Amino acid sequence: MTEPQADDEAGRLRVLRTVVDLTSNVLAQGGMTRAEAEALVAATRRRVLQLFPDKASTYELILAPRFARLIDEFAAEPRPRKVLPFPGPGDPRPPRFPVE
Repeated sequence: MTEPQADDEAGRLRVLRTVVDLTSNVLAQGGMTRAEAEALVAATRRRVLQLFPDKASTYELILAPRFARLIDEFAAEPRPRKVLPFPGPGDPRPPRFPVE
């Protein structure tokens, strides 16, 4: 391996480490929905494969399980929104909140 190739690979490894660390940290902070977390991981995978196109199997073996664990642990499931019924005239249900 020539000197410029070694420098290029070292630079790509530095970028890879930064991207993976940032993704892991953002996932571990929580506050993301599962869909948002999966979109972040998909973007990370695309970037990793841009840096190292021939390493898809390595990504699937090492990084994919790590990201899956972080998503399972920290990504929130979207909560269904509850809409409280507003009783209309003649509605047999009493109001949920006291009315003065």
